[in-house]
Amino acid sequence: MEQKKIGLIINPVAGLGGSVGLKGSDGLVEEALARGAVPQSEQRARVALRELLPLGNTITVYTGPGSMGENLAKELGFSSVVMEGIRTGQTSAEDTKALSGWLQEQKVDLILFVGGDGTARDICAEAREDAVFLGVPAGVKIHSPVYARSPSSAGQLAALYLQGQVTSVVESEVLDIDESQYRQEIINTKLYGYLRIPGNPDYTQCSKCSSAASEEETFAAIAAYVADDMEKDTYYIVGAGTTTRALMRELELENTLIGVDLVYNYELVANDVYGSQILDLIGDKPVKLVVTVTGGQGFLFGRGNQQLTPEVLRRVGKENIMILATREKIMNLKGQPLLVDTGDAELDEYLSGYHFLICGYNETYVYKVSPG
Repeated sequence: MEQKKIGLIINPVAGLGGSVGLKGSDGLVEEALARGAVPQSEQRARVALRELLPLGNTITVYTGPGSMGENLAKELGFSSVVMEGIRTGQTSAEDTKALSGWLQEQKVDLILFVGGDGTARDICAEAREDAVFLGVPAGVKIHSPVYARSPSSAGQLAALYLQGQVTSVVESEVLDIDESQYRQEIINTKLYGYLRIPGNPDYTQCSKCSSAASEEETFAAIAAYVADDMEKDTYYIVGAGTTTRALMRELELENTLIGVDLVYNYELVANDVYGSQILDLIGDKPVKLVVTVTGGQGFLFGRGNQQLTPEVLRRVGKENIMILATREKIMNLKGQPLLVDTGDAELDEYLSGYHFLICGYNETYVYKVSPG
């Protein structure tokens, strides 16, 4: 294979606020760290780049200093060229834009960027018509279909593209929402532009879809069924989404639409909880988790619900996960399995298999769950 240049941009603080209930990281890095958040973006980049290791010395990685990519490229043994003039440590949007522009000047064959929708916006601001990009998901909110389904999918697609096994390129949307509004449960998605990505939908995620107003009756039926079947002296962790919101309305309890709530014996224990808080509150009591499916994308975990950390999911156990999904949402997946992308490959495998989905009152489907 001829020598290839690959660009690498890692947003070191992408997704930092997700596991600690901040629903984003924009302007909240210090608070996220104070709450005990641990940066994950470099690890997710590592998973993607490992898929390129078989290509060996046919690849040169062009990247930024330190945590923006240099450290990881050296760790994995890739030949690398590093842009000068960017500070190390906590980088800014301007650093991302500068690095993106420099990579395009170097005429790299593909730019891998690691982050969320905010990172994609920064990349899009400097994108040129002839450049090809691919996102490695590491953020809290990832609506944009410029991202691969998972870090490993990103690495696999990048390898196929660099080897000429994927030759088509498609324009894909860059979408984002205002995080300050998002934290107030106002979801207003805006189109910021397009990026050209390798054209293979088996590896990339779909755009997130909203729930249709016609689904309200189905929401109510699902909620009534779950409420009627709730067990005494058992904690119920209620995840984010409009389908799970219907359950909280059925119980006449305050709900956090884009957060996680905790219920015990039909009473609200706490709103908007996360990770270690959840574990402290439930103690050694029996627990069940109620979650829904991300419309259009089909994700159960790893998109917008990082408050449900790997530790929480292991404590619950897959036999105690209740999945709510309308028939419309399932039909829109067109046979694609539900996806899990927790950042823990062993846990993703554990969560995989066939699960019951609650789709109406006393109405269930059996559906496949796979790693993202």
